[in-house]
Amino acid sequence: MYHLVVFASGNGSTLQTIIDSIETHELEAKIDLVVSDNPNAYALKRAEKHDIDTYIIQSKKSEARDLELSNILSNYKINLIVLAGYLKMIGPKLLQTYTIINTHPSLLPKFGGKGMHGMHVHEAVVEAKEKITGATIHFVNGEYDKGTIISQTKVEVLSTDTAEDVSCKVQAAEKIQLIEVLNRFVKQGARDVP
Repeated sequence: MYHLVVFASGNGSTLQTIIDSIETHELEAKIDLVVSDNPNAYALKRAEKHDIDTYIIQSKKSEARDLELSNILSNYKINLIVLAGYLKMIGPKLLQTYTIINTHPSLLPKFGGKGMHGMHVHEAVVEAKEKITGATIHFVNGEYDKGTIISQTKVEVLSTDTAEDVSCKVQAAEKIQLIEVLNRFVKQGARDVP
């Protein structure tokens, strides 16, 4: 079995996509743990509904958080960590130990970096009058949104689109793309695919 840990800070709609894909056997994997820095994240409730273990990060400082997570995750057999709307920087201990990927709602390197998440990204795309945006999945390194790109999916932006319209299009594309990428990892059985 291919073992996933998912980190999420908010609603957990991407987490739900992974759960649904596992339940319909579109993805042959298991989520062993959902981690959040936000005790009120709806992602935690989604996990609990599906009998998935959850963990709320206690440490506020990055070094302490890195150590805390290293200790917790050492109790699990992990093939891959998926950041699904997780907003904190990943520390060096985790980066050295695990393969970690992130979903980002733009075509990186455009509209990436600290503070560029969720609706902030889509508002920036609309403001810049972009004709094309999309979703990126990339390996995580020590900088926000700078890791090697694994996959990108393009989405057309119409002149009449609001940030909310763009968000809906990108989320739909991102979810399909994520399951495709996860299936590539599962099939290879490796940590550093594709």
